[in-house]
Amino acid sequence: MHAYRSHTCAQLTAADAGADVRLSGWVHRVRDHGGVLFIDLRDHYGMTQILCDGDSPAFAALEKVRAEFVIRIDGTVKLRDASLINPKIPTGEIEVYVRGVEVLGPVEGDLPLPVFGELDYPEETRLTYRFLDLRRESLHNKMMLRSNVVRSIRNRMWDAGFNEFQTPIITASSPEGARDFLVPSRLHPGKFYALPQAPQQFKQLIMVAGFDRYFQIAPCFRDEDPRADRSPTDFYQLDVEMSFVEQEDVFAAVQPVIQGLFEEFGKGRPVDPNWPRIAYRDSMLWYGSDKPDLRNPIKMQVVSEHFAGSGFAIFAKLLENEGTEIRAIPAPTGGSRKFCDRMNAFAQSQGLPGMGYIFWRKGDDGAMEAAGPLAKNIGPERTEAIRVQLGLGEGDAAFFLGGKPEQFEAVAGRARNEIGRELGLTEEGVFRFAWIVDFPMFEKDDEGKIDFSHNPFSMPQGGLEALNGDPLKVYAYQYDLACNGYELISGGIRNHTPEIMYKAFEIAGYPNSEVDKRFGGMVKAFKYGAPPHGGCAMGIDRAVMLLADEVNIREVIMFPMNQRAEDLMMGAPSEPLNEQLRELRLRVLPKEA
Repeated sequence: MHAYRSHTCAQLTAADAGADVRLSGWVHRVRDHGGVLFIDLRDHYGMTQILCDGDSPAFAALEKVRAEFVIRIDGTVKLRDASLINPKIPTGEIEVYVRGVEVLGPVEGDLPLPVFGELDYPEETRLTYRFLDLRRESLHNKMMLRSNVVRSIRNRMWDAGFNEFQTPIITASSPEGARDFLVPSRLHPGKFYALPQAPQQFKQLIMVAGFDRYFQIAPCFRDEDPRADRSPTDFYQLDVEMSFVEQEDVFAAVQPVIQGLFEEFGKGRPVDPNWPRIAYRDSMLWYGSDKPDLRNPIKMQVVSEHFAGSGFAIFAKLLENEGTEIRAIPAPTGGSRKFCDRMNAFAQSQGLPGMGYIFWRKGDDGAMEAAGPLAKNIGPERTEAIRVQLGLGEGDAAFFLGGKPEQFEAVAGRARNEIGRELGLTEEGVFRFAWIVDFPMFEKDDEGKIDFSHNPFSMPQGGLEALNGDPLKVYAYQYDLACNGYELISGGIRNHTPEIMYKAFEIAGYPNSEVDKRFGGMVKAFKYGAPPHGGCAMGIDRAVMLLADEVNIREVIMFPMNQRAEDLMMGAPSEPLNEQLRELRLRVLPKEA
């Protein structure tokens, strides 16, 4: 017999009754029933109940084991009484009577957190003892979901004619929207490598090298501020690139993979096969976000004309300023003062003075009337025009925000989401996707400087000619895939022409010499016959988060950092040894007060 097990803890069935077996695993739970020990023995595969009474030579040793001891047992499979069968587990028809036991891994002291019971413990404790946390059934299942998702992705990509290639982990720094993690070079003092924010340049070079339909399950490293749906240090993405393609070709190649993945692992939740194309400007107008949750049917609208020159002085004066507008958030079934006041308080919690509102109700004469402070200020004619435009009726409401869109869009988007949830309008248990297209190529930063608004390697729509006009009116062949309010994929058709690349970077403030310095390898390659190409990348962690119905990405990463970008289990980041610093010719300066 094998030294540790003849079966796993999920294999034994009624057909094995009478067999002598050997099992190894963790003690999940011990129950002492007056001289008879019942122990749930757990391994990666499942659970088996074992029992031992005073007649067994193993009883004295088994009495000393506690939760999470690792033990090996020898015993005989017995059928349970019919009344004691546990239909919830595959081994529920049997139990194993123990004849011998060996402790393979004892537990020293008390457990810092329990495994049995799935108790809710502070995240700092869970991350410090992640190896214990991962033993819990719910988290173990999420890691297996992740593993199965990655396997399915690979199979689907191979079946679609893609080939997997690996790209370097140590490379050159490249501006891709986040801070690099730098790696000092011992052989070249004073110079640094960078961990790749993404394999962006390499996958484009793979296309230039004559390969086609590349993919990779790629690690990416970005020094970013943490969020619930984003890791602050590293993550994995499905990286994809294709030659001789247009935007629609990428969509056609990717949708079957992603849709199939969500159908396979979505636990029966419907996957809407209709993936609309929504222009970025429309997405921001209608949803206040470039990653809209289409499960919520609410669409915002511009209603400026109804407030221009009206009796509501705040909005009327606001509209006298260039670039301002008033937007309405329709709220079907939200027509009560109590609800309107609650949403107004929500806006205040988001840093706004509040939201104006109108709601429609039945008046004393039985006819529908508009109510609320705004209705009184702008009068019945304007109020009725707003109601008709928004398609609302009795029992409905609308909320209003005004100013320059970039100053209130984000809050308007959150208010839209909150209204949808509060009123039960947001559909649960379904996945809805949308391609967000036509992103602006450039934007102004806080100091008024022109910079790339998204991926700097995307091709401008209209090519070189488009770059000769107003840069803020240039759109890129850049696209994102949104799912249920999260950005799942980002990609673009690439700029493969050196002349256009130089011009685009010049507009963003990078002279040709800087482009050659930062992207010399890629620029050189483009001068030797580069095919038109494009692709995208899907965040695997975020996809698994959606499939697992989680809102915290750390719940689907095996060994995540905490919210301060610390690895509490391994003690990272840590201070380097003086010998290491000397070898790298580095010195750590004291932190400035």
